[in-house]
This record gives sequence, structure tokens and C-alpha cells, in this order.
Amino acid sequence: MKKRAVKVAELAIDKKAKDTVILELKDLSSIADYFVICSGDNPAQIKAIAEAIDDYFSKKKVFPMGKEGLDSARWVLLDYGDIIIHIFNDETRTYYNLEKFWMDAPRIPVEE
Repeated sequence: MKKRAVKVAELAIDKKAKDTVILELKDLSSIADYFVICSGDNPAQIKAIAEAIDDYFSKKKVFPMGKEGLDSARWVLLDYGDIIIHIFNDETRTYYNLEKFWMDAPRIPVEE
């Protein structure tokens, strides 16, 4: 799963996502093993990031348990069970501040 979370982060960064982080939640929560959190500058970029991730998983015959937020593209959530991807615009990311909420979660390094 860790390798897959890192791949998701790399796909987001390839689409020019900003401030990409991976939080390891497996010892802290039953929600998921990893959160991948990133930001996009505008709705088109946020959708492009989500589509790149979705395309990658689809080719591997892995389909999301849920997708939310694609219409407004302020906060897109892709739920792949063990990995949940959050793609925010800057304002929404600041407001919800998931990194602060999960500040006890170890961070996996990502190179941008």
C-alpha cells in the first residue's frame, strides 16, 4: 500500500499539484492506511489530478469505493479503501486543515 500511496503522490505532482503530503494512518485509524493530500490552483487542474489518479487505478482494475466533489472541484475525495486521496483548492485546504487534525500521523517523504 505504501508504494501505491507514493505512486498516487507522484501522479499528482506530475499534474503540478502543490504541497503534496502522504500521511500514514494505519496505526491511528481504521478509516484508511494512507491519506494523500495535495492542492491544485483551479478546478480544471484539480479535476486533471483526479482523472490522472483514476486512470492509473482503472488500468490496474482497481476502482474507487467513492468519488466526491468533482462537480465543484474545491475538494475532490477519491476513496480507494486503504488509500484516500484529498485534492483541495487552497482556501478549502486551509479551512479543513487535515494535516493539523492528523498531526500525529507519520509523514512519508514526497519529492516535488
